[in-house]
Amino acid sequence: MQNYKASSQSGQPLKFTTSDSCDRIKDEFQFLQAQYHSLKLECDKLASEKSEMQRHYIMYYEMSYGLNIEMHKQAEIVKRLNGICAQVLPYLSQEHQQQVMGAIERAKQVTPPEMNSIIR
Repeated sequence: MQNYKASSQSGQPLKFTTSDSCDRIKDEFQFLQAQYHSLKLECDKLASEKSEMQRHYIMYYEMSYGLNIEMHKQAEIVKRLNGICAQVLPYLSQEHQQQVMGAIERAKQVTPPEMNSIIR
């Protein structure tokens, strides 16, 4: 085996043998391997979380898209029903016209809590 001398701060020579160097390299390699393993586990965990987040994003996007379509459908229904009411209204008696107009105005001013109670 080869011996290498190096001076320490105390002035005494330190001996580095090939065996000591190999042991230090082995220890350092094992430390780096453990770090690599822990980083790989963390990376796998983050990749899994990313996939889960993407799945949730797609699910929420589809829900949002469906709600948007439903809102447009409801708006079209309201428009058509309003047109029907406007066409039928002149054929009603004056008294009924006033009742229908009042009902239409009340329907236009419905609040979210009222909608919730109607849906239930």
